[in-house]
Amino acid sequence: MGATVTATPEALEVIERLKEKHGQLAFHQSGGCCDGSAAMCVTRGELLPSDDDLKLGAIAGAPFYVDEELYERWGKPRFVIDVGEGEAGGFSLEGSEGVHFVSRSPSADPDRNERRSTP
Repeated sequence: MGATVTATPEALEVIERLKEKHGQLAFHQSGGCCDGSAAMCVTRGELLPSDDDLKLGAIAGAPFYVDEELYERWGKPRFVIDVGEGEAGGFSLEGSEGVHFVSRSPSADPDRNERRSTP
């Protein structure tokens, strides 16, 4: 089945630039709101996981959390973090890079994600 959370090479490049600017990072998979479901990237000190959050793993050394109930409701998906053009409307750090993080599920688009994801 593979790792629960991975990132494309393009996303890893953005994450490394953000680490250089902001230090240690963390991710939280949003359950949908203003911008829909997205991986939010913040400094590690800004993210205080709750008892309801589940750590799925890490990408480029940054822990990746999701609300456990939501994760179960979604059927325990794997996530591939990618980037899209244009800034996100939220508070995620990558907006300063002119891109936004996109959460993909390999089952939703297997050809794209298998070709671009990193183990």
